[in-house]
Amino acid sequence: MSEVAALETRARLAPVTLLRAGQRSHATVDTAMQKLQAQRIAREIPDTLIFVEHPEVITVGRRAKVDGIAAPDGYASREVDRGGGITWHGPGQLVGYPVFRWREESIRTIITLIEEWILRALATFGIAAGRNPAMMGVWLDGFKVASIGLQFSQWVSRHGFDINLATPGDRLQAVAGCGLPVGRHTSLAALGHDIPLAAMEAALLAQMPAVLGRELAGERGWDF
Repeated sequence: MSEVAALETRARLAPVTLLRAGQRSHATVDTAMQKLQAQRIAREIPDTLIFVEHPEVITVGRRAKVDGIAAPDGYASREVDRGGGITWHGPGQLVGYPVFRWREESIRTIITLIEEWILRALATFGIAAGRNPAMMGVWLDGFKVASIGLQFSQWVSRHGFDINLATPGDRLQAVAGCGLPVGRHTSLAALGHDIPLAAMEAALLAQMPAVLGRELAGERGWDF
């Protein structure tokens, strides 16, 4: 049994290593995620959570490619292997990539857990966000403020979620992301809630043990 596997067996809460990527391109982080996923499958590393803020880009998921949906003119884009449609990333958005081995082995259950994680974190700021029974993600005042899109290999996840904190102008709002009409996505700041990115990160980490059964065990620097 590897050291990582032994630690997971002993621990009541699974250990998580945090990797703060700062501001970094989606392509760079995507390559790192693939390496981390392979290492996690081999049990060479514990669960790893990446926090990052991307320069503006639209990612095009598998469903969007099948449906022939592309990024609108004036936006950089790249194809990815997660499920779902097109998703805007950019400044003022916190992106979280949990490279986790999930005991639940149910995509719907895992998505529900991530939704609950975000909802509880937002509740610590007095924000009563909720779910939409017709579509995954986190909603507030009729607008989608957080999206989720995952890829799995041997129940180790890649890709993750984003929370729109204070996105610039109407760049996010002008995109018909996740199959929704233009204007259905917005930021928390646009709805009157100003949350610094670091505060949102801290709230998610604080809620991780209760919701996901995982605890922060350490941090690593960006070494990719």
